[in-house]
Amino acid sequence: MNNIKRIVLTGGPCAGKTTALVRIIEHFSNLGFKVFTVPEVPTMYSQGGWSYLTPNPKLYYEGELAILQTQLALEDSFMRLAETCTKPTFVVCDRGTMDISAYIAPEMWQDITAKCGTCSNQLRERYDAVLHLVSAADGAEQYYTVATNANRYEQANEEGLQLARDLDKKVNRAWTGHPHLRVINNHDDFDTKIHRVLKEISNVLEIPQPIEEVRTYIVEVTGQLPECIESEITQTYLVADPDCEVRLRRRDWGGEVVNVHKTKKRISATEVLETERQVSNALYESLLQQADPYRFTIRKTRRSFIWKGQYFEIDFFHTPVSNLTILETKGVAEQENVNFPPFIKVVKDITGNKEYYNYNIALRR
Repeated sequence: MNNIKRIVLTGGPCAGKTTALVRIIEHFSNLGFKVFTVPEVPTMYSQGGWSYLTPNPKLYYEGELAILQTQLALEDSFMRLAETCTKPTFVVCDRGTMDISAYIAPEMWQDITAKCGTCSNQLRERYDAVLHLVSAADGAEQYYTVATNANRYEQANEEGLQLARDLDKKVNRAWTGHPHLRVINNHDDFDTKIHRVLKEISNVLEIPQPIEEVRTYIVEVTGQLPECIESEITQTYLVADPDCEVRLRRRDWGGEVVNVHKTKKRISATEVLETERQVSNALYESLLQQADPYRFTIRKTRRSFIWKGQYFEIDFFHTPVSNLTILETKGVAEQENVNFPPFIKVVKDITGNKEYYNYNIALRR
């Protein structure tokens, strides 16, 4: 029981976290898990009388510091509780420590993390996965409401909706750099959104999942991209057993580097088991010695953004191919349409076309 997973459930205002938490407990309890949930700490302080709208700067500062200190202590306490369980257990945090940084100035964030003896990179590493539920304000405005949270100041008008969208993006950016950050789209059917949450947690718990095709397209970018997260990706495939794909990925966000070792094993014709782990720079360099001699290393630039409630990743390939731009959107249900942005021209739908799988693009021919 020493490998208890700690998962963050986050996102912008009115994203569906409260409902998701209830469904997570219900679903995984039925599968024999004990689920611990860490409550949302900022709401506890707001309900207790502290306000982030206070004109008193010292009170504001002390409140944000107290929130981070309490968040760290609560999470650690729940992890200790989880360690005493004799049945499979995991911990879900209703928001995590990095959420706090989306609400305050960078200078204050650096100051309070230093007072707590930590930093952004260390805080991200506390968690095994981060699930970001996109705010209903972005693409599902008809479902946006403040009724479920009396402390929410992003009202259900156009100004409030824009504040909610901006905050959603700030939260997403705060967690960028985590190797298992998953963005959960809005859907026509809210149950589909919840199903994706349950699926992603199942992956983290290493429960085999049905094979699903990601929507994939060759595209041309015809206009300016919106505010996006840009990273450089170096992807190397390692020697592996048949029916098993092992990938070593280095992702660089402006000098901040994360290395991830991923194994994808086909369990049956319809099921696959995926495992991920973050590795140090030293281990990354050592694992490169196991590179598959029949495959090139892939290098590409990735730009990620949310558009009308759907999450997009655009990869601009540099090697072993160039002049290839591939767009992916994950978590779009089979019956739903992709909300293509106006600055994207679709050249070809390559969903399910194995020729364009990264694993095959890397093949030396």
